[in-house]
Amino acid sequence: MSRFAGDAGFVCAGCGEWNETTVDASAGRRQSYVEDCQVCCKPNFLRIAWDERQQAYQIDAELES
Repeated sequence: MSRFAGDAGFVCAGCGEWNETTVDASAGRRQSYVEDCQVCCKPNFLRIAWDERQQAYQIDAELES
């Protein structure tokens, strides 16, 4: 398993609730995809990047247009 694998999370851009997610490290240090909010079911476009200094994924979310 890659040393970059791990659990992460994001705040839904629609309802503001925290969502836990698992990042697939095999897809690389920079990723983007759509994931539905676990609370309100709105689709969030996620931009994911590995932060070398924090040794964690950083996720930015916005509603899918």
